[in-house]
Amino acid sequence: MSVSIDPSLLLSNNTKTRSSGSNLGKDEFLKILMTQLQNQDPLNPMEDKEFISQMANFSSLEQITNMNSLMQKFLDTQKATDSILKYSEMIGKSIEWSDSGAEEAVQTGVVKAIKQKNNSIILELDNGKEITSDLVTKISQPE
Repeated sequence: MSVSIDPSLLLSNNTKTRSSGSNLGKDEFLKILMTQLQNQDPLNPMEDKEFISQMANFSSLEQITNMNSLMQKFLDTQKATDSILKYSEMIGKSIEWSDSGAEEAVQTGVVKAIKQKNNSIILELDNGKEITSDLVTKISQPE
């Protein structure tokens, strides 16, 4: 009886390097399971209990991976919300900033609204001007 091994499963053909230590992903787990099924001894096949246990492990791994992905999206959303909430305290406050144009003139305005654009916070002023939050040099109560 001749047993052949799928060449894609050989270590010499696998050029991907993993940086996450000894953690197996669902693709690696599935490849191992398929290899195990293909190369089992026909006179002593894998027990149903073993197969069911491994499939349950695979299902658990997939669910944990999905939960991790959803948790990461949730955390990213929280970071964005936290930034806007933090800067929302500036609404109604008078601010000063230095315009980095030709002359370093200090300008003032009252913050009317806050918005987020491309991972930076934009302050909308009562005069219609918009500036990024990193230009602010002073915050005070309006006069």
